[in-house]
Amino acid sequence: MKAVFLDYASLDQNDLDTSALSSAFTELQLFASTDASEVLARVHDADVIISNKVVIDAAIMQHCAKLKLILISATGTNNIDLEQARQQGIVVCNCQGYGTSSVAQHTLALMLALATSLMQYDQAVRQGKWNTATQFCLLDFPIVDLSGKTLGIIGYGELGKAVAKLAQAFGMQVLIAALPHRPSVDASRIALADLLPQVDFLTLHCPLTEQTQDLIAEQELALMKNSAFLINCARGGLVNEQALATALRQGMIAGAATDVLTVEPPKNGNVLLSADIPNLIITPHSAWGSRDSRQRMLQQLLENVMAFQAGKPIRQVN
Repeated sequence: MKAVFLDYASLDQNDLDTSALSSAFTELQLFASTDASEVLARVHDADVIISNKVVIDAAIMQHCAKLKLILISATGTNNIDLEQARQQGIVVCNCQGYGTSSVAQHTLALMLALATSLMQYDQAVRQGKWNTATQFCLLDFPIVDLSGKTLGIIGYGELGKAVAKLAQAFGMQVLIAALPHRPSVDASRIALADLLPQVDFLTLHCPLTEQTQDLIAEQELALMKNSAFLINCARGGLVNEQALATALRQGMIAGAATDVLTVEPPKNGNVLLSADIPNLIITPHSAWGSRDSRQRMLQQLLENVMAFQAGKPIRQVN
């Protein structure tokens, strides 16, 4: 089978072993990135397309007579027309759970950075403020213990559970939110409006859907303590960015950290990139990207290919 990987640079930074995946195909073409105008020319004669974020729509599939399998080098499937794939008998498989430990530790890293005012203290030292201190230490910025604090988690799948385990190791109490418009089989889950006033930290690990778009907006932020922190390592659209910027400027919450924005990369800017927003940490959708996670993704792509070749597809999403 001939395979084409359309945006390989989204996965490999010249630090991964691709030999096993390459051996699964007669030919594997690796393109660092692919513009929309280039897709059809690159995949028209492929048996397998591998894509992270490059869109494979109905028009593309209709011109790919040999196409049998689409592999998504991610969990999200919104860049693939799943219904068109089903109609053409094209199997679509994604990757799952490859970045759990990386995202969980990044979430805790952001929580710790906010709790300890880490960024502010680092900047103060670099500006020479420690050199001129009258005491042996600087305590100019608030420091909060995680122990004894309450963490609210929205989205209690594999990632949410991994974060809960780490948080409990720090001595935190964990509360799980019931997702709006989704029946809960667990009576211990708490309605979001009831959970928000209780938490010292809130972390998001749910998918972005029509029901979760702007899940945290002006009304929800107003329910939180003014000492609370918000962390988003899920999807940018879960949090209304203008509402968050306003809440931070007005001191409605104590701080926030996000690994995601609504448009990535933010080539045309973003309201959260304004320099006057206090106590906001932004990382560039890098939470998932440990070398271990990315190598696990390659392994899952290989597993998906081998299972398909054996006539027993795994991680099939259509």
